[in-house]
Amino acid sequence: MVMKLFVVLPLLMAVTTVPAFAQDAAQKPAKTPESADAGFQMSLFTLDTPIETLIADKRSRAVLDKDLPGLSTDENLDKFKAMSLRKFQPMTGGQLTDAMMHKVAKDLAAIQ
Repeated sequence: MVMKLFVVLPLLMAVTTVPAFAQDAAQKPAKTPESADAGFQMSLFTLDTPIETLIADKRSRAVLDKDLPGLSTDENLDKFKAMSLRKFQPMTGGQLTDAMMHKVAKDLAAIQ
């Protein structure tokens, strides 16, 4: 009898709490772009954007040339251009520092 209680009780709890979660979700309207926080802004380019995409746009290329001189003209560019800066950073042996990444991210976010 005790073993049946341990098996049935969790199932009963799961079944009775699901409708409560569903009601909460149904009562809360989904956020739309219009209702999103006014301070939140989507960036065109991020540290997750492929390097070749950053180089192809003159604005983001200017950021790379300023913050990471030589990256856009590196002789090995073909080997890493499909990667994002975030994926590429660990492969640089510490040459691409967190401070540099932060600066690039900030400057890329300013592009509109």
